[in-house]
Amino acid sequence: MKLTKLYTNDLNLKEAVWQVGQAYIEGYQQQHNSLPIADVDPESTSPCQVDIKENDKTTWQVIKINESLDFNNINSALDVTINQDIENYFGSMYADSIPAETSDGKLSLLFAWDHNDFQRLQENIIGHIMMKQRLKQKITLFFAVTDEEDMIISLDNDSGEIWVEQVGCEPHKKLANSMQEFLSSLSLDFSVVS
Repeated sequence: MKLTKLYTNDLNLKEAVWQVGQAYIEGYQQQHNSLPIADVDPESTSPCQVDIKENDKTTWQVIKINESLDFNNINSALDVTINQDIENYFGSMYADSIPAETSDGKLSLLFAWDHNDFQRLQENIIGHIMMKQRLKQKITLFFAVTDEEDMIISLDNDSGEIWVEQVGCEPHKKLANSMQEFLSSLSLDFSVVS
């Protein structure tokens, strides 16, 4: 399913991300007659979980985040200002990763599964920024992984542009001028089943 039909530029980014999540759940249900399935830690619960299956699996749905999630701890600890698009993207909803593709290939949009996972996400972003600073590279912020090993989709923290980069290297291929433009270029992939 191509997202340009669903996404319009007059939506704010949080609403656009929410539409992506809703479109994925609806399309998956139409194709599989079920909610998507995720692997879960039996010791942890997420507001996304709907029905626990055997073998530590659960059906899930996207859940709008009503609490205020921000990156202020990263901003103060590393003396950077995280691009607002990343805050809006990760602060929009709890979800498992969402498979999608562009004309360049397949990817998985990353999201926090719950509040604890958001904390882990922040730790990973801190590690990524520190690596970028150590390598004296411009700061990027990842939000998706590709099906190619060590290739991620990231947002340039200064410009807001969306790039492909190999972990530890400078971004090498520009995909979009903004997060909104990138999201509207995606096609959702309902074929991935856990």
